[in-house]
Amino acid sequence: MGSSRGLLLFSTPCRLTNRPIVTALLLLIMLGSGSQKWSTPPAHGQQRDPFAIERERLIQNVLIPGGIKDQRVLESIGKTPRHEFVPPEYIRQAYMDIAIAIGESQTISSPYIVALMTEALQPKPTDRVLEIGTGSGYQAAVLSPLVKDVYTIEIVEDLGERTTALLDELGYANVHCLIGDGFKGWKEHAPFDKIIVTCSPANVPEPLRDQLKEGGLMVIPVGERYQQMLYLMRKKDGKLEKEALTPTLFVPMTGDAEKSRKVQPDPSRPVLLNTSFEEPLIRNFHIPGWYYQFGCIQVEDPEAPDGKSVLEFNSNDPNLPNHLLQGVAIDGRRVRKIKLGGWMKLNDVKVGRDKEKSPSIAIQYFDANRNRIGYNYVGGFKGNRNWKLEEKIFTVPPDTREAIISIGLFGAEGSARFDKIVFEPM
Repeated sequence: MGSSRGLLLFSTPCRLTNRPIVTALLLLIMLGSGSQKWSTPPAHGQQRDPFAIERERLIQNVLIPGGIKDQRVLESIGKTPRHEFVPPEYIRQAYMDIAIAIGESQTISSPYIVALMTEALQPKPTDRVLEIGTGSGYQAAVLSPLVKDVYTIEIVEDLGERTTALLDELGYANVHCLIGDGFKGWKEHAPFDKIIVTCSPANVPEPLRDQLKEGGLMVIPVGERYQQMLYLMRKKDGKLEKEALTPTLFVPMTGDAEKSRKVQPDPSRPVLLNTSFEEPLIRNFHIPGWYYQFGCIQVEDPEAPDGKSVLEFNSNDPNLPNHLLQGVAIDGRRVRKIKLGGWMKLNDVKVGRDKEKSPSIAIQYFDANRNRIGYNYVGGFKGNRNWKLEEKIFTVPPDTREAIISIGLFGAEGSARFDKIVFEPM
């Protein structure tokens, strides 16, 4: 994950090692303004950090509304220069709450996911933490001031070498890096107080369980390629007790973990799950099958087009994130067109400056390197209206290998309900 040349927060170099992949694909969220200050003002004669305000907005508009409460975590996010950990062409997007492609088919996780996982890890100044999936180095940089040592592993050699050099340049002295298969952990430095995994295996690798101290915590996404659950696990009597945190979407753990994966998605037959929102909630809040849930709840509607439950978004602030996402494997060489849409019900909806800032059902297309290559949406609606089916047919870019379907207000104000989402390959 990331840090920044503009702010050398800590002193000393780091040695890199292994990492099987970094995190998730997210929808773009434009950030608004914030009030509380987290960045330290520059001393007399020092250059002001041009990204400090953007980090403050990120904290105020995304992290705190998203439920992040740990003040140490918020402070670390507020001081970690994420723009140093993204490719130069994405610097202007560095403080949006999105995952960004960093090459080698990897991504840098969204700031919210980094904050959520870091908070769940309950970092202490005495902790020795193992991170699986160094990626850009951002997650390690965020952890660095919160713990004693970070041992991080990257499986992609070229990426690992670049990240090692960057962390060395930025002076993260307590981050120790290795290039190798994170499935195997780092036995020489075990046991670890905490383990954080920023890529998704089908099951928890046994070496990681064995290298976690008794009573230690592990934060890890586990599951199928596009249907994963982020868990907090605690080791008790040699076994892992798990608590489901939220549905999520991470890139898969490669190496030995991917070789043993039995279930693979069929990109010629992409399918959305829980399209009518009838499945029971997870922890009385999270909607199954969908992830990165902001500004929406599941409610009952006696006039629902399908079943009893629908998805409801409410917002009086267009700057706050407001969406729900689901990823699918889709091969643009085999799926040429799709039908996208769903049922919508609006109440006093005011759109933004353009029609995209409206209640919408949208799709983003990504290539094999997880670069976004296209975008379509069904939206542009405003005012008041009862339930109505809206759908369109779109051409899928031939280079598409996966997609994100998203539902939300996307900068509009008011209330909108969604039901029976349509996603049909043609």
